[in-house]
Amino acid sequence: MKMNLKLLKRNIIYEGKVFTTIVDDVEYPSGNRSIREVAKHPGGAVILAIFPDEKILLIKQHRYPIDKFIYELPAGKLNKGEDPLDCAKRELEEETGYMAYNWEKLTAIYTTPGFCSEQLHIFLATELQLSENGRNLEEGELTMTLEIVPIQKAIDMIENQEIVDGKTICGIMLGYHKINKYKK
Repeated sequence: MKMNLKLLKRNIIYEGKVFTTIVDDVEYPSGNRSIREVAKHPGGAVILAIFPDEKILLIKQHRYPIDKFIYELPAGKLNKGEDPLDCAKRELEEETGYMAYNWEKLTAIYTTPGFCSEQLHIFLATELQLSENGRNLEEGELTMTLEIVPIQKAIDMIENQEIVDGKTICGIMLGYHKINKYKK
């Protein structure tokens, strides 16, 4: 079902590198008017890279909007027209220096659908191997560190609020559920 809003006017406020800010003047079926503010985002890919011993790759990086270093799964923004799996493969190698030979899509999530169109595709990557190219960090990622932790420790970090990033929590919990589903 789709809400029947009439678009009266679209205002593109800002077109940036990461997202575009849109303010729409809309009319409800009742005739009442309102505005809708949207951060239009191309989406991205998130990778839960897991070794046979159930250790996973985490990165710790500074996030400017909150001015904190936080733990996250490797992830990155889709380039225009890029397939999410290709993005995941690129970002895993760039951020961690690892490649994976087995990929499975776990899900896709909308991060903040109240105002943002960003959809993240979450992948499980296995059969990991160090890349010949190593890490290839962008200038804003130079302080990013890589940590390899048991998935159970990552679950504990979520419970202790050491991992607070939504995409990371989602990816770890889905992956943990998946690997434990077949152990019973």
